[in-house]
Amino acid sequence: MKRNAIILAAGKGTRMKSKLYKVLHPVLGKPMVEHVVDNLDRGNVEEKIVVVGHGADEVKSVLEKSVKFTLQSEQLGTGHAVMMAEDLLKNQDGTTVVICGDTPLITTETIDKLINFHEQNESKATILSANMDDPTGYGRIIRDNQEVMKIVEHKDATEKERQVSEINTGTYCFDNKLLFKYLNNISNENKQGEYYLTDVIEIFKKNRHKVLAYLIDDASETIGVNDRVSLARAEELLKKRINNQLMVNGVSIIDPNNTYISCDTEIETDTIIYPGTTILGKNKIGSDCIIGPNTHLENVEIGNSTTIKQSVITDSIVGNHTNVGPFAHFRKDAKIGNNGRIGNFVEIKNTTFGNNSSAAHLAYMGDASIGEHVNMGCGAITVNYDGTEKHKTVIGDHVFIGCNANLIAPIEIDDHSVIAAGSTLNQNVPKYTLAIARSRQINKEGYVKNSKNM
Repeated sequence: MKRNAIILAAGKGTRMKSKLYKVLHPVLGKPMVEHVVDNLDRGNVEEKIVVVGHGADEVKSVLEKSVKFTLQSEQLGTGHAVMMAEDLLKNQDGTTVVICGDTPLITTETIDKLINFHEQNESKATILSANMDDPTGYGRIIRDNQEVMKIVEHKDATEKERQVSEINTGTYCFDNKLLFKYLNNISNENKQGEYYLTDVIEIFKKNRHKVLAYLIDDASETIGVNDRVSLARAEELLKKRINNQLMVNGVSIIDPNNTYISCDTEIETDTIIYPGTTILGKNKIGSDCIIGPNTHLENVEIGNSTTIKQSVITDSIVGNHTNVGPFAHFRKDAKIGNNGRIGNFVEIKNTTFGNNSSAAHLAYMGDASIGEHVNMGCGAITVNYDGTEKHKTVIGDHVFIGCNANLIAPIEIDDHSVIAAGSTLNQNVPKYTLAIARSRQINKEGYVKNSKNM
């Protein structure tokens, strides 16, 4: 049986009070709607339709995945939004999940359990429900034993109905063909002039179809983000969930409240994460590492037994048994080998830095290939930009680069060479060569003593 999903992502989100389209606001570095799509991807959903409206182009640019898009040019309610997927799904057999793009905490496991419950019980419509300590403002699930009789909004509920703590979370499973058949029967004759998806539940009931509710264990999964307060709440809950699971899996997080790790990060056992560390994007970190304090990693791969302190690394790879920091910065395809030493205030960009090589402090390496057992002295620079284009520096193995050396690219420094401190080079250096490129020192004795200005 085919399984589909419709992700509702067309609302403007005025309560966010932001120029950024609501579902693109990040939770632990990832847009909310991308969390939803990724959780569906990890499950057993075959086709995903994202209903876009405001900010459609921005949403499309973010979701470079196996999704289709349909446009809701005028926002006329949740029922109307689902109608926008009719041309893509209406004639298909199977199950369709309807989920909001501003619910980033719903897990793959919950979505799969909802679908399995729906299909195993031969339900035609199933509502994901939750028990709330304070259900004020939520639509209540009114049951008759197992079956749902109706969903009643808080403002329309009787005093008895308001005592019900089981609420509608806004996520549903439907028989696909029946969903689009009955959507055409809902009305917008209400104060808002909108088509509500909840109205279709009543139509299912009138036609004697089974309607059930699947009660979720953890109500926090169903939080919808509508403003900055709920956005912060979602971030806090997701952070706690991720950090707890990592610690259970054998990672030491010294201060979980001040450590932010994305859901797409893998960390092996016996690695220690110190406070103030942020790890965003997709990352793979080995075992026995020390990360932090006050370190930012994004889209990186870190080997085993590597230490990274007070540094920023993005879109890069660091090998095994390498020490980084404090205050180092790697970006855009830096590839650092094993047993290396990258010290304070060293920046590396688009550079391969070989095994057993060292740049202890105050160096810049950009657009370079640096071999093994190389020493980059303090203040050494690969001068890669001529004002128009970038050029490459190639340094062989067992090379010693003295302090404050400028290597003007394109240039090649062959194996076992030494570059004298203070040199500015613009010609290749052969193997086993000492290269000196600086003015001869001249001492004028007595100059200061005889100067009128001193």
